[in-house]
Amino acid sequence: MAKIVNITEAVTIALHSAVLITKEEGRHVNVNFIANATGSSKFHIAKVLQKLVKDGFLGSTRGPSGGFYLIDNPEDITLLQLYESIEGKIVVSKCPLNKATCPFGNCVFDDLTMDMTKNFKDYLESRTLADYLKKETL
Repeated sequence: MAKIVNITEAVTIALHSAVLITKEEGRHVNVNFIANATGSSKFHIAKVLQKLVKDGFLGSTRGPSGGFYLIDNPEDITLLQLYESIEGKIVVSKCPLNKATCPFGNCVFDDLTMDMTKNFKDYLESRTLADYLKKETL
């Protein structure tokens, strides 16, 4: 089955984990809790969350009562920041292949890929982790 938009497992883990950590409001959330909630590999979760620690979104503590916690207020962290921490900056460009000149003169997609990328980026930028405190589900 083909997908128009493909979001990596790492991004999915980062976003869902950040929401789970946000909902725990100040408590440390361990990898086992996140793995049980998301069905993801503990090792992949740990690797992804260490990237968010390195980039200053999360803090972590070791030990039996350790885990991950938010560094900033949830209203100050956008989904775009988390996405770009894992995948790199989203670049809105006219050509889906990043070519300076289209071999056909005009792109067969017109502005579709540019518009989709811009809409996706705008959506992520408009959502903060605080938005998910109000929601019952992920």
